[in-house]
Amino acid sequence: MAAPIQSGQESALPIAGQLPDYGQGATGIPHTFRALRHRNFRLFICGQIISLVGTWMQNVAQAWLVYRLTHSEWLLGTAWFCSQIAVFALGPLGGLAADRFSRHKLIVVTQTLSMLQAFALAALTLSGRVQVWHVLALAVVLGTINAFDMPGRQALVIHMTSKEDLINAISLNSAVFNMARVVGPGIAGLLVAAVGEGWCFLLNGVSFLAVIGCLLALRLPRFERKTKDSPWAHLLDGFRYAWRHAAVRRVLSLMAAATLSGMPALVLMPFFADDIFHRGSRGLGFLMGAMGIGAVTGTLVLARRTKVSGLPRVMVLSGAITGCAYLAFALSGWFYLSLAIMPLIGYSVMRQMASANTTIQTLIPDEYRGRIMALYSMTVVGLGPFGSLAAGALAGRFGARVTVALGAVGAMSAAAACGWSVRRNSIA
Repeated sequence: MAAPIQSGQESALPIAGQLPDYGQGATGIPHTFRALRHRNFRLFICGQIISLVGTWMQNVAQAWLVYRLTHSEWLLGTAWFCSQIAVFALGPLGGLAADRFSRHKLIVVTQTLSMLQAFALAALTLSGRVQVWHVLALAVVLGTINAFDMPGRQALVIHMTSKEDLINAISLNSAVFNMARVVGPGIAGLLVAAVGEGWCFLLNGVSFLAVIGCLLALRLPRFERKTKDSPWAHLLDGFRYAWRHAAVRRVLSLMAAATLSGMPALVLMPFFADDIFHRGSRGLGFLMGAMGIGAVTGTLVLARRTKVSGLPRVMVLSGAITGCAYLAFALSGWFYLSLAIMPLIGYSVMRQMASANTTIQTLIPDEYRGRIMALYSMTVVGLGPFGSLAAGALAGRFGARVTVALGAVGAMSAAAACGWSVRRNSIA
C-alpha cells in the first residue's frame, strides 16, 4: 500500500491545513513568466500554443456542425455528453495509468491518438458523408483519449518546472489555453462561414504535429514505478486519500458544482448566437473569443502571485462573480451587452480553475498526483456531460434563458457554501 497521509511527508498537507508560501520574489513582466526559465516547460508551452488553437477550432466547428445538421438543443447537449462522459467514466483509470507508467510516454500516445481522431472527423466532413452519429461516435473516442491525457498532462507539469514555480506554470498554461480560446473560435467562425467545418477539423489534426514534436524533445528523468500494489489496491488508495483529505475534498466539491452550473451557458452558446441574437457562426466565434480574452487576463494576473495562501478565497470570490455574470448574460437582450459580459465570465471561471488546480497540486504528494488530478479532471470535465444533458433537456422545456439563469443560481449557491466552509475551517 502507498504511504498514509503524514504531517511530515513531503508535499503532504501542511499543519492546520495551511497552504505553504514561497515568498514574494521579483515583480514585473519577467516575474509573470518565470516558469519559462525551465527548458522543458518552454517546449511544452510552444507545442500547446499551436495545438490548442486547433483544438478550439474543432470544438466550435463541431458544435456548429451538430447545430447545422439538427437545429436541436437536445443534440447539442448530447454532443457535449459524448465528448466528455468518458472522462468521468474512465478518469480513475487514467489517473492510475499516470501514477503507474511514464507520464511523458502516456501523453505522447494520447496526443497522437487525438490527431488521428481529428483527421477522421475531417475526412468524413470534407467528403460530405458526415452524419450526426459520426460526430457523436468520434466525440466518444476523443473523450476516451482525454480520460488518460488529462491526468497525465496535469501531473506532468510539476516535473517540467519546480514546486516553487507551480502556480506560475499552471497559470501560464491556463493563459495559453485561453489565448487559444480567443484565436481558435474566431478562426473557426470565419472558416465555417467561408469553407465549412471540415477544414477546421483538418487544421486541428495538423496542429498536433507541433505538440507531439515538442513532447518528444523534452528531457525528463527516467521513470521508475515506486508502488508494488495491485492496480485495484492502488486505485482504491487514491480514492481513500481524496476522501480523507478535507482540503482536497472541499476543492473538488466546489469545482464539481461549478462545472454543472456553467454547462448551460457553454452548451447553449450556439443557440444564443443564432436563434436569439441572429449572428450566426461569426457571432458564436465573437462570444467565445471574448470569453477567452477575459480568461487570459485572469490567468495572467494570477500568474503574478508568489503565494498560494489565499487561493481558497480566490476560488470562492471567482465562483460568486461567475454566477452573477451568468445571470446577467441570461437576462441580456442585446448582443453587444452579452459580448461585454463574456470576458467577465472567462476571467472568473479560469481564475477559479487555476486556483483550484494549484491548491490541489500543492497539497498532495507526487505518488498520488495522477489519481488526484484524475478526480480533478472528473469534476471540471467529466461532470460536464451530465450538465450538458440537463441543459439541453431544460432548454427544450423552459428555454435557453431560464436554463442559464438556473445555472447562475447554482454557481452562486456553491460559492456561498464553499465560502462558509473556508471561513469555518480557516484554511485561507
